[in-house]
Amino acid sequence: MLASIASASAETLITSLSNHRVLINSNYTGTSIAVFGAIERDAQTVARATGYDVVVTVRGPRQFLVVREKERLGPIWINQERQKFPQAPAYLGVFTSRPIEKITSVQLRQRQKIGLRAIINAPDFTNERGAGADKQFREALYRLKAQAGLYLEDERGVTFLTADIFRASIPLPATAPPGDYSVEVTLFADTVILASTITHFELVKTDFEEQIGSVARDWSLFYGLATALVAIFFGWLASVIFRRD
Repeated sequence: MLASIASASAETLITSLSNHRVLINSNYTGTSIAVFGAIERDAQTVARATGYDVVVTVRGPRQFLVVREKERLGPIWINQERQKFPQAPAYLGVFTSRPIEKITSVQLRQRQKIGLRAIINAPDFTNERGAGADKQFREALYRLKAQAGLYLEDERGVTFLTADIFRASIPLPATAPPGDYSVEVTLFADTVILASTITHFELVKTDFEEQIGSVARDWSLFYGLATALVAIFFGWLASVIFRRD
């Protein structure tokens, strides 16, 4: 047991991001951030014959989400059951050096919440329990987020440049919300976790977009009234321009 513990703590993981602050302006169409990592071993540790595996998990800002089931009743659709996800990450990306099923066991993935499915199916992902419908709502949330490019998993997203140096690219679509993003990098060997690091980057609005966002957040009533007045003005202006006498 002591030998196993010593071996497990022999590797040190060092990671860095290409950018810790991404600015959103009027021309922003999405971007990507590179994750670089290096594996260091002490003088008494030799390279492992089986090599290493890496899993990079990116979580965006938390948000309150409600998934509703709609049913068609004649010509209209009505809401039926619903499920709340009060702490769901707005962005969730998992990038691995090879298929995650080959990296570690099912039990460890579920216990440590490693992999997109393990995170979504974790008991604390929602505070509600449905009678047989819980999985259905989780799958619906995943499907909607995946369609928007906000929940993704890439089993070849981590590339080893050498035996001890790796790189991963985190795509950030234009729909990714501003806020704080965490990047967790986990090192594996022989299906066992050896080391883990967590770092962060920030996605922020700048210039005019930042000012508008601040007004909408801090002066919501004024912002709503101003938006309605602007809409009414342009509607009246259009009716005058295109009026037929």
